[in-house]
Amino acid sequence: MAITAAMVKDLRDSTGAGMMDAKKALTETDGDMQAAVDWLRTKGLAKAAKKSGRTAAEGLVAVAVRDGKGIAVEVNSETDFVSKNADFQKMVSGIAEAALGVSDIDALKAADMGGKTVEQTVVDAVAVIGENMSVRRMAVLEGDNVVNYVHNAAAPGMGNIGVLVAMTGDNEAFGRQVAMHIAAANPASLSEADLDPAVVEKEKQVQMDIARESGKPEAVIEKMIVGRMKKYMAEVTLLNQQFVVNPDMTVADAAKEAGVEITGYARLEVGEGIEKVEEDFAAEVAKLNA
Repeated sequence: MAITAAMVKDLRDSTGAGMMDAKKALTETDGDMQAAVDWLRTKGLAKAAKKSGRTAAEGLVAVAVRDGKGIAVEVNSETDFVSKNADFQKMVSGIAEAALGVSDIDALKAADMGGKTVEQTVVDAVAVIGENMSVRRMAVLEGDNVVNYVHNAAAPGMGNIGVLVAMTGDNEAFGRQVAMHIAAANPASLSEADLDPAVVEKEKQVQMDIARESGKPEAVIEKMIVGRMKKYMAEVTLLNQQFVVNPDMTVADAAKEAGVEITGYARLEVGEGIEKVEEDFAAEVAKLNA
């Protein structure tokens, strides 16, 4: 596969590696971007394997809770200007309200919203506002007590990041602290048991390859991996992360002290995983007035 300058730039931007190292990584992995990231990590050449979820599209995430059920919905627009538009925000609020009565994204698009389906409401808004929009994702969480939080709120109940936390016990203040922690730390799962086994195995293999680069015996490497995987779990699983409010405790320990048990969470961030074509400010203004 031909390695282009654009591919090298993307890999450099995502890892902080040098130009020649990025090109070599892509060459060694036949242009597979994720494999190239892993190759750089193995060689110790990546400054940081940045998270794959990039905030690239615009729009809002709205959250709502009713009777032990919480929802988070992502509604996308092309520009940040539209996410600040009062009519767009009103529509997103209505979509969130409709989401409380359904269980998945397809049912949400078909749900009634003032005599029209949610999907038709969005289509009509596109015609009026002049930008492409979509109801992209929806998360549903149920529990004894569900707390919600939005980061960078643009209006009540909607912002750049929406978080839901389900827990036993009635300690809303603590639940909100956990939700703020999740917004900042972005854990991969609640606990080790909830992690995708394939993700765990891949990380273990990467760590083994890194360790082998040191030239140490296999018996020593096996012991090294145990410690490295324990550290990895402490970084990516919510209950094992250091609590941002009190870094001397894990989230699990803090929950125990607060008299609650965290049973689940959901986190949606606007544009996560969508690659956005960059435009300059003048181009965005021109598009809005087209």
